[in-house]
Amino acid sequence: MSEIAKGQPGARVLLMGNEAIARGFLEGGVQFCAAYPGNPSSEILENIAAVAPDLGIWAEWSVNEKVALEGAAAASFAGVRSMAAMKQNGVNVALDFITNLALSGVKAGLVLVTCDDPGAISSTNEEDARFVARVADLPLLEPAFPEEALSMAKYALELSETLGSLCVLRSVSRLSHSREAVTLGTLPETKRIPEFDVSSLWKTFPVAPNHQRMHRNMDRAEAWFEESAFNWYEGPDRAELLIITCGNGYVYSREAVELLGLGKRVGVVKLGTTWPLPRQWLARQLDRCDRILFVEEVDPFVEEGVKAFYAQNCSELGIKKFHGRVDRTLPKDGEMKPDLVMLALKRLLNPDLPPRDREYADRAKAVVDAMAPPRALGFCPGCPHRASFWSIKNALKLDARDGFVSGDIGCYTLSLFPTGFSQSKLTHCMGSGLGVAGGFMKLRSQGFDQPVISVVGDSTFFHAGIPPLVDAIHHGAEYLLIILDNGATAMTGFQPHPGLEKGAMGPGARALDLESVCRSLGASVAVQDPYDLDGTREAIYRLLNEEQGVRVLILRRACALVQRKQGGFPYTVQVDPQKCMGDDCGCNRYCTRVFRCPGLYFDRTTSKSIVDEIICVGCGVCADICPQGAISREVMNHAE
Repeated sequence: MSEIAKGQPGARVLLMGNEAIARGFLEGGVQFCAAYPGNPSSEILENIAAVAPDLGIWAEWSVNEKVALEGAAAASFAGVRSMAAMKQNGVNVALDFITNLALSGVKAGLVLVTCDDPGAISSTNEEDARFVARVADLPLLEPAFPEEALSMAKYALELSETLGSLCVLRSVSRLSHSREAVTLGTLPETKRIPEFDVSSLWKTFPVAPNHQRMHRNMDRAEAWFEESAFNWYEGPDRAELLIITCGNGYVYSREAVELLGLGKRVGVVKLGTTWPLPRQWLARQLDRCDRILFVEEVDPFVEEGVKAFYAQNCSELGIKKFHGRVDRTLPKDGEMKPDLVMLALKRLLNPDLPPRDREYADRAKAVVDAMAPPRALGFCPGCPHRASFWSIKNALKLDARDGFVSGDIGCYTLSLFPTGFSQSKLTHCMGSGLGVAGGFMKLRSQGFDQPVISVVGDSTFFHAGIPPLVDAIHHGAEYLLIILDNGATAMTGFQPHPGLEKGAMGPGARALDLESVCRSLGASVAVQDPYDLDGTREAIYRLLNEEQGVRVLILRRACALVQRKQGGFPYTVQVDPQKCMGDDCGCNRYCTRVFRCPGLYFDRTTSKSIVDEIICVGCGVCADICPQGAISREVMNHAE
């Protein structure tokens, strides 16, 4: 059993932020957990699912974030504590239900976890999901480090149940994936028996009294936040500069103050309860100093809230000078870092920054330049997506009508770049490739005549692809939908989806058949192995020219990393140096310069292409692209 469930109370255990959040929910008595995988949130549900059967609780990967929160809400209505976890993009997907749930209220504790992704490390956007707390009148908690994340997750369930309101817990990438020794509390020994009270009426109307109740709940939450142990001040009684910070910003601010030796000049106000703001407590902190710097991820959420409160209620405190993202003392976008806080402190206080050893820096740069050459974003060796986009590229070129690809977020987003031959021209949120493609094809009557290919992953198709497919078929839009079926939610860690016979807690789930789903909606369906380059190219070209409604081509081949676990790849691959013409080949090193599989490289000493036996996995696709036939493949005998 995982450490998050077997650790004894009082034990100190090294946990990642997401593991600490999971443990906090278990200590808080959660019995229903749902999520859709999305970095940086994925490990929360993964860790709970690993122990859920032993603890007798429910854990699932839902088809999307809205469904996850709806299931968790049902558990709350039945009297058991629940949670739903997602990344910032998922909050957008669930927003309609969130705003309705805010009006109806909840019964047992229900927490929405949003793990935001400053810097868009694994996202198509850099979004601050804290807006949902303000929009929907929901209490918001922001932990700064893993131990606090554990405590806040547990507290959030209590707060939600006491208020009868959904509660939001916000993490960010660096907190979710950092580690700290945390002190474990006690896991509950008994569980509630779920039962829905049929005399209950969980509804959003009439809106007015429900909205009034929401406001009263926020007043109650603010009163409790005034005394919260999650908020504190550290520094001199009277400071030259006051930093107001929350979440990871607190860790960065504290590090910057310590490195610059400013502990006697700079005070740090650490906020853990960021909506509603504990205004009276904040007023006492603002009275310490007339210059304030806000440090937070991503948007100036706390900054704007504090300034609005100050302008309306704190005139007796005198004129204050505020700095942060708004006045560009800190960058208005991107991930916050300690060095950014240090530079801001230097500009505001003119402290002497620690000198940098120039000789050491120059030597370090020389080593990096010599030993760590720049690496482009690329598909894994053997990734079926590389083969898929190679065939798409060649089919579109053969078609010669300026066709293009409309895609979305997933491993296949790399098709924007050279590794995917720059085939995707439009990339937005999950499922948007289908909706955008349908929009283009509805312009046929106005003269639009380019073919459009929409690409979507198997997990994303179930998450957000079915509604736009229904819309396209209903309105007679004509485009080619290619479903890249690699048998996993690969980008976020191989979590199962409705197309597989397993769920978060293991085998036993019913798999939905992609072909049957698409055919039932009225689309024609074909299936192809993307490793078969000729067959795939011909299928794409043929379907592009059929122009009869939506055609679906399923390119089915397991993710390269999954294939490793399932018995390996079919071939051993080698380059015949006698046939490889190197720089003299008319293809201009087609295999390494264009195809770009990391399992192939060009040896400049011999002027020949070579298979890297350590990196090459044996998919054999490259054997079909060499015009000289210099790359050969042999069927691998796995029995050996």
